[in-house]
Amino acid sequence: MLQKILEARPSSEDLAKLVDELAPEELELLLHDWKLWARDDQLPPSGDWIIWLILAGRGWGKTRTGAEFIRNAVNGITPMARGQYGRLALVGATAAEVRDVMVEGESGILATSHKDFRPTYLKSLRKLEWPNGAVAICFSAEDPDQLRGPQQDLAWADELAKWQYADDAWSNLMFGLRLGDNPRAIVTTTPRPIKLIRELLRESTTYLTKGTTYDNAANLAKTFIKQVISKYEGTRLGRQELLADILDDNPYALWRRDNLDQHRSKWADEEILRTVVAVDPPVKTGEDADECGIIVASKTRSGRYYVHADYSEQGLSPEGWATKVAKAYADFSADRVVAEANQGGAMVESVLRAVEANMPIKLVHASKGKVIRAEPIAALYEQGKVSHIGTLAKLEDQMCEFTSDFDRGIMGYSPDRVDALVWALTALSGGQENEPRIRSL
Repeated sequence: MLQKILEARPSSEDLAKLVDELAPEELELLLHDWKLWARDDQLPPSGDWIIWLILAGRGWGKTRTGAEFIRNAVNGITPMARGQYGRLALVGATAAEVRDVMVEGESGILATSHKDFRPTYLKSLRKLEWPNGAVAICFSAEDPDQLRGPQQDLAWADELAKWQYADDAWSNLMFGLRLGDNPRAIVTTTPRPIKLIRELLRESTTYLTKGTTYDNAANLAKTFIKQVISKYEGTRLGRQELLADILDDNPYALWRRDNLDQHRSKWADEEILRTVVAVDPPVKTGEDADECGIIVASKTRSGRYYVHADYSEQGLSPEGWATKVAKAYADFSADRVVAEANQGGAMVESVLRAVEANMPIKLVHASKGKVIRAEPIAALYEQGKVSHIGTLAKLEDQMCEFTSDFDRGIMGYSPDRVDALVWALTALSGGQENEPRIRSL
């Protein structure tokens, strides 16, 4: 009886009445029937496709859709029955995101699985094992070589547009998608105008689903609506993050994506002269605080600059951002920390030294506007003298939206990643430092 009711896809009002009449085991089945709860655009498309590309805004339900797609593809009609697919790859931007979002997240695979069909998560082996023998291996796109060799018949790639080594990781994943009669992949991501996304959109075997944050507004917390939607609504970046538009370059911005792509590198293949960690501390702390910009960059003896990493994060306490600065300093064996000190220079230095007493620190003060400080650094990019190591997605989003509007104070947020980038490359290019020893990373 319950199955017939579910097949009819009852209205939300009828479901509410039905819940009160069900036994606990029937209620469990009801709650895990994705076809019943999903919007139509969250259900797998029909047709002969290989890649299901979901480009959607924040909060659309991408993670839930990916997890439910995997769950339904793996499960059979009983816990021990084989499903359609049995050898999977789960790939996220970082190992932590695979674990915390795709597997253990509130909308991840474990949370969406019925107790009788729930896989066992073997963290140390980076593996999920289902009762019917299906196996999923977890991979980080930070290490594309992990994906060399393994074979699979199904893959879930989450937040592809922010993978640091997107081209290499995606190519290795596709080379391994060779098992079974109909190997497929689902991609769930907020869009960015990177080359790989544009290439996937041109493929005849790609099925595109687009969605906006507003599609799922009824299920979003009021605080999310207040903090995220109100912050970005009506802006160019909001078109990307909320409406899932793939933006062309802002003609008024100081940086262009094609220039970043042209000079992008996999590693710094020259002798490193000096490495700095630049930090632009937030004025406030807590949920409403600006991001703390933390960027690592180097200069080579030939006069070339490499931007290695972006450790920036929002909502950190002073001890929290100082700890991240110290980690970046240690990770890259940096020579110096450069810290903006317009907002309490003595405090900035004392916070940093409380975490790492012997860290060399240079305090810098902004006497000019953001755009004026950034223009000489943008010129270095135009001259082809700066390379990013892999893709630094959030930093590059800010760079390609960086216009004179920031100096006029009408953008509604602070470009802290760009500020830190400018301080780092200014310190490396402006002759403020003594000639250092030569060393390699």
